Amino acid sequence: MIEARWDPILEEWVLVSNVREVRPWRPSGSCPFCPGAPETGYGWRVLFLENRFPMLVPNPPSSSRAEGVFVSIPGRGRCFVVVETPRHDLDDLSDLSVEEIAEVFEGLQLLFSELSKDPGIVYALWFRNKGEEIGVSLTHPHSQVYALPFIPNRVLREMRSCWRYWESRSRCLLCDSRDAELESGERVVYRGRSFVAYVPYWAKWPFEVHVHPLRHVERLRDLGWSDLLDLATCLRKVLCGLKKLFDRPMPYVAVLHDPPLRGSYPWFHTHIEVYGMYRVSGRLKYAAGAETGGGTFTYDSTPEVAARMLRECIESRC
Repeated sequence: MIEARWDPILEEWVLVSNVREVRPWRPSGSCPFCPGAPETGYGWRVLFLENRFPMLVPNPPSSSRAEGVFVSIPGRGRCFVVVETPRHDLDDLSDLSVEEIAEVFEGLQLLFSELSKDPGIVYALWFRNKGEEIGVSLTHPHSQVYALPFIPNRVLREMRSCWRYWESRSRCLLCDSRDAELESGERVVYRGRSFVAYVPYWAKWPFEVHVHPLRHVERLRDLGWSDLLDLATCLRKVLCGLKKLFDRPMPYVAVLHDPPLRGSYPWFHTHIEVYGMYRVSGRLKYAAGAETGGGTFTYDSTPEVAARMLRECIESRC
């Protein structure tokens, strides 16, 4: 069974795939992402593989259903693993060079361009999970792309807010939020030539960092090579800081919020959100009762303290 089920109460899609249940967990044998493995071969720097245990497939076995409140659609789409480097001995994306990280994003640009030609795919979500605490099953540096038949709900909520702001003020909400953070400076952790990273005023995760272009850039595919290098530098600094802030690397999730694959969205711009999951005390933050059950995040310190800690770590150790 591979399908998307509609939750009419929260108005969001849930992906269902029993294929995922049999995926390997930290296998002790040979790494499937290393050069020379059956799926990889040799002579590559960044590799995009179809996920063998996908949430979505091009030709799903499930059919649509519409029986009262029970609504589902086939899980049509694609799932990719982005093998970011041939080197198995590296721990994180931040261990790659700036040029190597830029090549990962250049590969995403090409993939997104190709996916945009498929009318059944609406959105491409790139994300990176780091750390055993959040369920990373293979340690070789990698990230993932879900090519979805819908816009994921968190991005859709952002887009709706940005659209209302644009309608009332003819301005980009993301640009105005970024500029307010730049003017304050209190939560900025790193500023490059064309990208800035900051802990937002309304951060939910303890070390939540948003990486934004310093000018309005609608989508990842609009970035030239020099911009990709600066994006790579900025993200590398942030991830390096998360790795070195405590006596052990911090688990995190990094997600690219890009517009849908087709259409024009002048009121929205591409950005990356990183959710670092250790509290300022170094203990793991759990999304527990208030967060999971109520949808209301609690913040045990302040974003200003987290930003200062991360900024000082980046300045001294990255």
